[in-house]
Amino acid sequence: MTILPSTPVRQATPVDAVADAHVAAAARLNPVEATHAGVPGHDRELPDHSPDGWAARDDQRRSTLLALEGLSPADEVDEVTLAAMRFALRTEIDLHAAGEDERRLNNISSPSQQVASVFDLMPTATVQDWDDIAARLRAVPASLGGYVTSLRESAAHGRTAAVRQVHAVAEQARELADPQASAFTRLVAGSTGVVGDDGALRADLDRAVAGAREAYGELARFLEQELAPQAPVEDAVGRDRYTLWSRHFLGAGVDLDETYAWGLAELERVVAEQRELAAQIAGPGASVADAVAALDADPARRLTGTAALQAWMQATSDEAVAVLDGTHFEIPEPVRTLECRIAPSSSGAIYYTGPSDDFSRPGRMWWSVPADVTEFSTWRERTTVYHEGVPGHHLQIAQAVHERATLNSWRRLGAWTSGHGEGWALYAERLMADLGFLDDPGDRLGMLDGQALRAARVVFDLGIHLGLPAPAAWGGTWTPDTGWDFLRAHVNMAESFVRFEHTRYLGWPGQAPSYKVGQRLWEQARDAAAASAAASGQPFDLRDFHARALRLGSVPLEVLPSALGV
Repeated sequence: MTILPSTPVRQATPVDAVADAHVAAAARLNPVEATHAGVPGHDRELPDHSPDGWAARDDQRRSTLLALEGLSPADEVDEVTLAAMRFALRTEIDLHAAGEDERRLNNISSPSQQVASVFDLMPTATVQDWDDIAARLRAVPASLGGYVTSLRESAAHGRTAAVRQVHAVAEQARELADPQASAFTRLVAGSTGVVGDDGALRADLDRAVAGAREAYGELARFLEQELAPQAPVEDAVGRDRYTLWSRHFLGAGVDLDETYAWGLAELERVVAEQRELAAQIAGPGASVADAVAALDADPARRLTGTAALQAWMQATSDEAVAVLDGTHFEIPEPVRTLECRIAPSSSGAIYYTGPSDDFSRPGRMWWSVPADVTEFSTWRERTTVYHEGVPGHHLQIAQAVHERATLNSWRRLGAWTSGHGEGWALYAERLMADLGFLDDPGDRLGMLDGQALRAARVVFDLGIHLGLPAPAAWGGTWTPDTGWDFLRAHVNMAESFVRFEHTRYLGWPGQAPSYKVGQRLWEQARDAAAASAAASGQPFDLRDFHARALRLGSVPLEVLPSALGV
């Protein structure tokens, strides 16, 4: 596919050369990231998750940082690249130096999940595609074996995830090891129509998937029998570790105590807005719970089965693209395609994966539906489609990929800061409400329910990991149990979803707050741009602000204001 640039082609610079070389090296050292970015040539491989593998990736970051130190920017694009890469590389180096790489273990984003989920992104249309899948499946035992070595050595130094996370990942590993329930089994079952009579490839796939399942069985046994007895019961990571992770995920340093106080106030504000809407939906004096019950009982807002969910997601996404393009955004042709899919897994996660560099693999929105969830409420999820699709993650990430005329491959494919990306997605949800796309009271309540969840987890995540005082209504002290009650009181979602989220916050410090705090920093950047325009006597053009912001790609939020000139 030929992708036409959205702007005149910019001359590549020495800074771009270092950034491009870093992406190529990172792809070799972490083939999972290569597949996510659509960098070809690594789809038959998996990362080395042993201590040596982590060290090699750290060495590469240090080498790139050293190469950047000797360079001066040739233009404004270089200035942003240098600031963004230096910040990102230094935070990753700091995490490795603190021993955080080798101990990675949680229920959502650690090597166990990354090895399994990368197969969702692999093409399956040709015999060669299935041969690549077989090769990557054969690599699973070595990759997980290295992971076990890292966890074992980290534990020997007293660095082990909390036992709650050990049990959660062990349960996921057991499911992947189960011949009937495994996502690997379902994956290979889909090869029949392509592989056909190729007996050798069929046998190779069967052996490879059996080996992958066995490797996950070994991981589950290690976690349960060897690591769990060494794992601490305490979930909280403390201020030092939390500060490192928060800076990494936000791409900025913030006052954590002030952010906690802001989170409490923001949650109160959102809840007040929910209560006003409840009266509109269910009548005067109605509670939020009354409004939720009324919306859930409305058959016009209910979907049954994943096929109906997928079709509704796709239709909602397509409509958003059609309406926003040419009005509030200019959406390049390749970016207008977004596929909505049901994920092979059943964790409850909803997520987005970006397009490949040439857009031959489009951006995709995935919904991993728990086995016990069969009905879905559109009032809850319309804002989710905007978050994951347009104008959220898809518009942001795919637009960056499209900016090949200006941005190097790191800026387009390799850069990701959670606070920037997830903050934009929450900003996009609020934007859609402001633009009138959530004027229906039910849909607006769904958006506010998501905003309440994100504010509540700022409070709980910071509160429990830093040992901050809980509100008096919640006992004054944060514990996993009071945190569970707090989340259930503020999140109108299925219990299985909230249970997964509760475990996530306890095991992935600083990541969940990056959404809402990132939204706050995005709004501050927009307000600063508006104030700057007013000070110069110029009207503020929100559409232009968004266009400039999207052309940057993902940058640390500390870099965003200067990159936008505010």
